[in-house]
Amino acid sequence: MSKQNDTPSQVPQSPEEAGEDVMVTLSLDDGTDVECEILTIFDVGEQDYIALLPLDEKGEPNKAGEVFIYRYQEDEEGNPSLENIEDDEEYEAVADRFDELQDEADFDAMED
Repeated sequence: MSKQNDTPSQVPQSPEEAGEDVMVTLSLDDGTDVECEILTIFDVGEQDYIALLPLDEKGEPNKAGEVFIYRYQEDEEGNPSLENIEDDEEYEAVADRFDELQDEADFDAMED
């Protein structure tokens, strides 16, 4: 997982609401754009977070398996926004929760 300092240009509805893979484009500090798949939106405490999977130029998941995680919130009108996670302790707690969610998803997939 990677702590990113880039800002997405737009964030659509959550994957669970959309019922399909949902994409977002991140505009990086170096001026390039990276297409990402939204893996999940989850909470830790009272804060929501979003996990993004960067895709390569062919639209495939990156070979390193890197995942970007941001704070996620919506304004009164439902417009989403992302914020960088600056605090290392917060990031570790969020990364641990994301790992737990991945483990649960893997376990559920084995039961199917």
